[in-house]
Amino acid sequence: MSTAAPFAPFFLGTKLPLIQAPMAGVQGARLAVAVSEAGGLGSLPAAMLSPDQLRAELRTLRDGTRHPFNVNFFAHTPPVPDEAREARWRDRLGPYYAEFGIDPSQIKPGPGRAPFSPEIADLVEPFKPPVVSFHFGLPPADLIARVKGWGSKVLGNATTVDEALWLEQHGADAIIAQGWEAGGHRGHFLSHDLTRQPGTFALLPQIVRAVRVPVIAAGGIADVRGIRAALALGASAVQLGTAFLLAEEATTSAHHRAALREPAGRHTAVTNLFTGRPARGIVNRFMREVGPLSEDAPEFPLATAGLAPLRAKVESQGSGEFSSMWAGQNFSAVREAPAATIVAELSAAF
Repeated sequence: MSTAAPFAPFFLGTKLPLIQAPMAGVQGARLAVAVSEAGGLGSLPAAMLSPDQLRAELRTLRDGTRHPFNVNFFAHTPPVPDEAREARWRDRLGPYYAEFGIDPSQIKPGPGRAPFSPEIADLVEPFKPPVVSFHFGLPPADLIARVKGWGSKVLGNATTVDEALWLEQHGADAIIAQGWEAGGHRGHFLSHDLTRQPGTFALLPQIVRAVRVPVIAAGGIADVRGIRAALALGASAVQLGTAFLLAEEATTSAHHRAALREPAGRHTAVTNLFTGRPARGIVNRFMREVGPLSEDAPEFPLATAGLAPLRAKVESQGSGEFSSMWAGQNFSAVREAPAATIVAELSAAF
């Protein structure tokens, strides 16, 4: 197999081979606009947005920058609810409901996260985003063809070589090699065996050798040295998320920002407690006492409903001990600054 082609400005249309990772819950279009305006590829996480919210955010992107931007969607298959598993999950949460005065009988199933669909494509098509990325595989072939028909580049997320090959065969224009260090949801979709997922600098060169499309390195990259290491191993570009968590344009909550500033916040773990799917975040009381991984947690995204009122109640008291505070393992360059300043500092790597 040939190695991936080096990054060229025409590939994503950006000045820099630098992508801001889509980070649901801690950002909106404002951060994406700032990164795109600074020369990188700003990304908007869309899976948790209602149709009206998504339309408004896309308008903000279109009006805020003339440079390329990325819109990210999930491509999971919605699970069939399992009443027995849901009951076990509610029982597991019972002591916390009692502690914080929550009536579990009043908890309703939540909408969770919706995968990319024809209806969402109808909404997005008028905006024709230059880049569309997917997590948890790719949507059906007809939808991929439709996205490409807009002129959009399609990015897919791989945590193994097998997933990278699958993505290439199913139409991805570039592959994000997500290492074990990465914050947020694991992008795996062919196997749920987490032991098959290596770190970024073990995974990256293997994917580069295996595929012919450009490869984007993600996970544990937070500064100039990390970027240069990824490029030396064959990456055509890099994707960073944790480095932008304290950006002025991010909507990261006060308790999440506080955790990022504290030494204790440097302890992260992969957990399925908050959504039902493994994701890396800062360890808190809920993760210490229940997990971080539990077979009782319902399938993604159904676990969110039972936890939602507990999370809201504790957050109202100023605490993130029952909240998902996604972050990667490398905090070396995390600091409070405008996104443009962060991009400018990272640009020294290129």
